[in-house]
Amino acid sequence: MRRGLALGLCALLAACAGAPKKAPPPAAATVVAPPAAPPAPPASPYPPAQEDPSKRGDYVAGGLYAPHVKDSAPDELPDVDRIPEPEVREEPRSRYGNRSYSVLGKCYEVLERADGYVEQGLASYYGRKFHGRRTSSLEVYDMYAFTAAHKTLPLPSYVRVTNLDNGKSVVVRVNDRGPFHPDRIIDLSYAAAVKLDLHHRGVGRVEVRALTPGERAADTAVAAAGNASTAAPAHPAATSPAPQAHAAPAPVPGASAAAPSTGAGVILQLASFTARANAERALAMLQLAGIADARLHEAQAGGQPVWRLRVGPVDPALIAELSRKVAGLGLGPPNPVRD
Repeated sequence: MRRGLALGLCALLAACAGAPKKAPPPAAATVVAPPAAPPAPPASPYPPAQEDPSKRGDYVAGGLYAPHVKDSAPDELPDVDRIPEPEVREEPRSRYGNRSYSVLGKCYEVLERADGYVEQGLASYYGRKFHGRRTSSLEVYDMYAFTAAHKTLPLPSYVRVTNLDNGKSVVVRVNDRGPFHPDRIIDLSYAAAVKLDLHHRGVGRVEVRALTPGERAADTAVAAAGNASTAAPAHPAATSPAPQAHAAPAPVPGASAAAPSTGAGVILQLASFTARANAERALAMLQLAGIADARLHEAQAGGQPVWRLRVGPVDPALIAELSRKVAGLGLGPPNPVRD
């Protein structure tokens, strides 16, 4: 009996040993979370301006809009710290506002590109009179957005405007033409004027510097020597032209990125000015910083004299170091040029 029991136990063990093993449960699938969406840009607390049909037309001879109507500011200051600055990006050239034009008997040539543009002068602003009216590019003027009017920069363009009296700056999108005062270089939206603290006086000394996509929109300014005295009217005398009207010669665009013509090094252009005094101040600033081979190159652009600030020839291995140095002085990145 014991022998039979042992044989049965062996048979049972053999049967168990030959039974197929259960497969382990499948591993849980790894769930890969989709990448987080980039945070949405902050929204302005002010809704976009809508066109006001009552502000159409009403031009007078010369191309100005309703000069008999006085411009004014809103009753309350906008919360400019909550208004986002425009993102500097590539945009197609506007179909409107980019042709040569004439205002008050003066002809203006629009620049092909904004690259390298930098100039100093007086800024004014325009406000409630134009809010809801179409600009020269046919966009609606919004005094609660950071925009500007310029005589010759292509529409649209992006520039950083710096108040030379207090160092405050703002990036604005140029989508209009003006101002047609001989002593002013840019007309700011009301919000941009508040951001720069220019709204009290109506005008102020500024630097206007073109920005390109991917460029660091840093605060930059070539400080003018001494304190320039400026008139302080109670109200800005800003004017905006008809959608087909455009503007006056300003600094030329940046030089070509073609290789320089010197074998010993690279000729670099740092800026271009239509006012010789501004060009000489920038030159003196470079020389004080130890950049002894800086010089001014006088030329013509659109029938107007311009002064181009150049350095070189520079050893190509030293361009990066020079770029850092001039950036610390408030000038833009050097561009290689070919005469």
